Amino acid sequence: MTGLLMKWLINAAALFAAVRLVPGIQVRGTATLFAAALAVGLLNTFLRPIISLLALPVTLLTLGLFTLVVNGFIFALAAWFVPGFAVAGFGSAVGGALVFSLVSFLLNLLIRPGR
Repeated sequence: MTGLLMKWLINAAALFAAVRLVPGIQVRGTATLFAAALAVGLLNTFLRPIISLLALPVTLLTLGLFTLVVNGFIFALAAWFVPGFAVAGFGSAVGGALVFSLVSFLLNLLIRPGR
């Protein structure tokens, strides 16, 4: 249970970094930030594997670069679901997803939730 809470806090910190670093991403408040982090985490857990499987031929043709598009789509979809979380365009969504992924990866390496 604490591992899931830590993952959620890491996702919230990564989303905060994306909001600060990528122009075009806005979050209305702290509660919205945590709700958006939960939405991104749930979409990454349940929807991303399905989309990645369906997009596998395109991903192979682009040597994996299409994964950035899939991540940006998931990020924009989370913004569509959570009121108060806004992504200005697809470029902001891809940039936000990239920053989110990098910060989340680094924090997971440092903190190691669930251990």
